[in-house]
Amino acid sequence: MVPGHAGDEPPGWYIEDSGSGMIYKRGRLLGQGTFGRCYRVTEVTTGRVYALKVVPRAGLAAVGTGDRVEREQELHRQLSHRHIVRLHRHFTHRGHLCLLLELCSRGSLADILRARGRLGEPEVRFYLRQVISGLRYLHGHGLVHRDLKLSNFLVTEEMQVKIGDLGLARGAAPPGRRWGALCGTPSHLAPEVLDRRGHGVPSDIWALGCALYTALTGRPPFEGSQRLELYQHIRGARYPLPPQLSPQARALLALMLDPDPAARPSLQDVLDHPFFTQGFTPHRLPPRACHSVPVFLGRDPLCRLLRGLQCCWGGGCAPGTPGGPSPPPPGKQLPRQDPSQANIGGGKPLLVLGTV
Repeated sequence: MVPGHAGDEPPGWYIEDSGSGMIYKRGRLLGQGTFGRCYRVTEVTTGRVYALKVVPRAGLAAVGTGDRVEREQELHRQLSHRHIVRLHRHFTHRGHLCLLLELCSRGSLADILRARGRLGEPEVRFYLRQVISGLRYLHGHGLVHRDLKLSNFLVTEEMQVKIGDLGLARGAAPPGRRWGALCGTPSHLAPEVLDRRGHGVPSDIWALGCALYTALTGRPPFEGSQRLELYQHIRGARYPLPPQLSPQARALLALMLDPDPAARPSLQDVLDHPFFTQGFTPHRLPPRACHSVPVFLGRDPLCRLLRGLQCCWGGGCAPGTPGGPSPPPPGKQLPRQDPSQANIGGGKPLLVLGTV
């Protein structure tokens, strides 16, 4: 049993959806938030696996929790995008509210960061392109997420990233009004949110900039021993710039973390920035990148030679065998590659060799 408060006990090892008749076997705890816990569950009859978010009776009774959960359900019913976590159904079991969600088995980007310390710029581009795709979909539907952070960017078995936790998301305020609620993660709140001028698309851009900085450095841009000190740093946009950051990363962070919301870039501007357009982005990442640094090989003659050697070392085809490279005709020499022309990691990547 997972420890908890009275009225907050787990729902049992077998959980029944009385509406559909499906029974789910509860597995390991995936995570725990303010309003409930998330478990890995298996549908008994089919063997399909899901994530089950369980909001206990005690949590539903808390002020504001019911509204947040209801909003999350309603938004999930309206949304369908490959980079947003899918809600399959919801039901009640022994007084608990259960949300059956798409399983993202590799955890969150926050979990990966804890294992790795910090991420390389190519990986960050790979992940954030997917996050931006999902966020553009939300913004296109007039929604602001209001709690963007690495722990809400979930990773599937195939290393695909999906935005989760829509409990704080809501529509943009109508003309002449603003939503002034102070909600979200304190270290990721934009200056205008702190000043009760409301959440909007620019405040999501700010939070995304905080996530970018955290992924690249291993810690959030704004910290303070007390909440007042933290908020002073946020309002002044005062954050350190570690030397390992590229000039392009520094320039993009300066734009996204501008105290003036009107000066921040749009999501398209972020994608058009040199950090994304001039930097190498892998087409895929191996699962081992969740805990080790991946090594990339680019498309150039030396890399092709290394790939051939890797094939031979692994028991692959030798020259002259079916599927292997053809030997040169008698008396003809292979062209020699000038090592100075090699460009490891440049151009479009063909292969992720592994990890170091």
